Amino acid sequence: MNKQNGFIDPAAVVVVGGIVTLGAIIFIAGPQYNVWQQSLAGKAELQKAEYTRQVAVLEAQAKKDSAQQLADAEIIRATGVAKANQIIGDSLKDNREYLQYLYITGLEDGSKNGNVTIYVPTEGGMPVPTLQLNK
Repeated sequence: MNKQNGFIDPAAVVVVGGIVTLGAIIFIAGPQYNVWQQSLAGKAELQKAEYTRQVAVLEAQAKKDSAQQLADAEIIRATGVAKANQIIGDSLKDNREYLQYLYITGLEDGSKNGNVTIYVPTEGGMPVPTLQLNK
């Protein structure tokens, strides 16, 4: 500080006053800034945890929906198979000639593989294997 004519330089007073004020602000506000900064970090961590939880919930819901859709598709497929079996079963009732045709074509298909099996039908309708030949 320069003293001219018994007065203190006003610019020096402003600089010193600013430094003192800045020091007081840092001294008072420093701890509060740290608390504020930690609060922001905590909020950010909480938001990240919430987002991670939401992602996990959505993934689990997608798996559940997928499993439900697969189960529904399997039920639809099984219903179709059951209906087809019912239609085939109804068409084979009292249709002995067609069953004999299927029996004969089955024997022919087996002989194409190199094996010949001859069945002799019995009165009960159950064929009994009598002879098996290998070509």
